[in-house]
Amino acid sequence: MASAPVFVGTPKTWQAALSAANTNRDGTGPLVTVVSAGTSGSRIDSLRAVASSTTTAGVIRYFLNDGTNKYLLKERLVTAITPSATIAVFEDDVSFANGLVLPTGWSLMAATHNGEAFKVFAQGGDL
Repeated sequence: MASAPVFVGTPKTWQAALSAANTNRDGTGPLVTVVSAGTSGSRIDSLRAVASSTTTAGVIRYFLNDGTNKYLLKERLVTAITPSATIAVFEDDVSFANGLVLPTGWSLMAATHNGEAFKVFAQGGDL
């Protein structure tokens, strides 16, 4: 167990674009890397997904990749929204209260269930 908290040494914002449909929960199929851990590891404090246009009911899935295997970390439901001047696009936020620490060689990946366009932003930094 660590005797001290893990602090970010270099703050960062990472981003990735999702658009390829992937209904798999086992880490196969099209995945996009959102964060690749830095040389001393990285910490993610929050994620934000924003649709680029109309969405249908579906899911955004986040996976941890240890360099060999992919593990489903979290599923976030996407609601059906047709944006307009009075209706905003779909947005979703995930917070990690104590930070999600990625060791060197690990990455955070994401996929969208339906073939719809999203931007995913990760806030945190390298250790």
